Amino acid sequence: MPFNSLTELAAAVREFGRERDWHLYHTPKNLAAALVVEAAELLEPFQWLTPEESQNLPEHKRTAVQQEMADVLIYLVSLANVLEVDLLRAAEEKLAINARKYPVHKAKGSCAKYDEL
Repeated sequence: MPFNSLTELAAAVREFGRERDWHLYHTPKNLAAALVVEAAELLEPFQWLTPEESQNLPEHKRTAVQQEMADVLIYLVSLANVLEVDLLRAAEEKLAINARKYPVHKAKGSCAKYDEL
């Protein structure tokens, strides 16, 4: 079933968990921990690669990365469901905050933290 929005994905993730009674385990703490574990697994296919190699992954590693990205997204959506966070609105608000912290005229071409610009 293809999803056309984050709202559709969130509903599907909620239903998937509900059917399995995972709400018994999907506390904010447990979901945050699972999210961190999946993010670490996302890093594994890149371990020991040069920057160039990381941009040109062989198909089996690219598939592994795709699967881990999906796991990260699903756990993030699950956490948002439990905490009743609108992820799109939260991202919109955070981008506005970041735009103030990292104005283009100071941040362009720099990887410095906002308090070092």
